[in-house]
Amino acid sequence: MRNFVSGLLLLFCTTFASANPSAASKAEITHLLSFLEKSGCQFNRNGSWYSPNEAVTHLQKKYQYLLDKNLISTSEDFIERAATESSMSGKPYLVKCDNAAPVESAVWFKRELTTFRKQK
Repeated sequence: MRNFVSGLLLLFCTTFASANPSAASKAEITHLLSFLEKSGCQFNRNGSWYSPNEAVTHLQKKYQYLLDKNLISTSEDFIERAATESSMSGKPYLVKCDNAAPVESAVWFKRELTTFRKQK
């Protein structure tokens, strides 16, 4: 009986704790990834610079992993948990566009998310 109750409790917690992004959040995250891909900006991860396509591929894998673990429910979650820093080293990701100084990716993505929301 104890295992049955524990199983029900686990099922209840898993069901209600699952973090599924809304359609609006999914659209925003898709936009952020597309924006990076089309930006022409370089993306720094763990001290190495990557093309926008390589960065998007990496972030999509990280996003999917976090979705599978029910850890993303908003665009802000995506930025904070997938697009801010390396989960391996803890080093912040950077974005460098043209000749501008590198910017922390969290700032870069939040700025674009704000712009995107204002356009709606």
